[in-house]
Amino acid sequence: MADKLIDIKDLVIKFHTDDGVVHAVNGLDLSLEEGETLGLVGETGAGKTTSALAMMGLVDSPPGRIHSGEIIYKGKDLLKIKEDEYLHIRGREISMIFQDPMTALNPVMTVSDQIAEVIENHQGLSRKEAKQRAIEMLEIVRIQPERANEYPHQFSGGMKQRVVIAIALACNPSLLIADEPTTALDVTIQAQVLEMMKRLRREFKTSMIMITHDFGIVAETCDHVAIMYAGEVVESGTLRDIFKGARHPYTIGLFGAIPNLEQETEFLYQIEGLMPDPMDLPTGCPFSPRCAYAEELCKTEKPVKTVLPGEAHTIKCHIYNGLLKTKKAGREDQVNG
Repeated sequence: MADKLIDIKDLVIKFHTDDGVVHAVNGLDLSLEEGETLGLVGETGAGKTTSALAMMGLVDSPPGRIHSGEIIYKGKDLLKIKEDEYLHIRGREISMIFQDPMTALNPVMTVSDQIAEVIENHQGLSRKEAKQRAIEMLEIVRIQPERANEYPHQFSGGMKQRVVIAIALACNPSLLIADEPTTALDVTIQAQVLEMMKRLRREFKTSMIMITHDFGIVAETCDHVAIMYAGEVVESGTLRDIFKGARHPYTIGLFGAIPNLEQETEFLYQIEGLMPDPMDLPTGCPFSPRCAYAEELCKTEKPVKTVLPGEAHTIKCHIYNGLLKTKKAGREDQVNG
């Protein structure tokens, strides 16, 4: 079995604001083995980006505060190291592709200077050597060297995303966190960027966490999947576990909302209700107000993590703790039906 590259245990992050406390991440458990890609899936507001920023040591404090938990990276708890040590890791060993390539780049620096800055800071090369390496990185992401001294506004959205990927991979990190890297791109460019990321992952042997709400991207790029809801992972497993054997009512609902090209339907299925207010989370299971299977216990008691057959497949649901009378949910038993 491969070694765990990163292992997050019971992570709790809150934002203390004038309006109240935002419970952003609530007991997150997540792990990734070397050389693998994990898809982190969930609706907007599930806590995916906040979790990624915690791995990077970039949670704004104040108002954000990591209350408890561990982020074990190569055997070291990142929450206990000093900022000087984090500066050595961030960008060099753990890199992040931020969500919007339009705003991730500095508008007054050339693209090669922005890549060279990372290389110079982390690898100790001279300015000239770093600039040459930056041009090589642009070639790797298939941007012509003659465009190295151009500015971000001279590039299309897809080209900007390639530059951001070049920056993230410039120091050959062990872990790459991609936060919805194709959201702002059209479908054709999305496919090109994803194909390029898969190629670079193979070439650089980089582990990756792909944050997305698109199951198509997950199916194309990931080995394992974790489904987040209200700041915690409610179901996780291998790609096959989740795509062929999803069990949590929320996961089933997400799959049910995907259009089926082989079926004619007047309306798409949607999960009833909305994501809970992170300032006012339900007392019991966070999904209980929207769940077709919820019983009184679900509204008062949080479910614990249960390991399903196969060891890699886990779920947080009272149905699978054996505490509810209802039959177990499954893809063949749609929540709406």
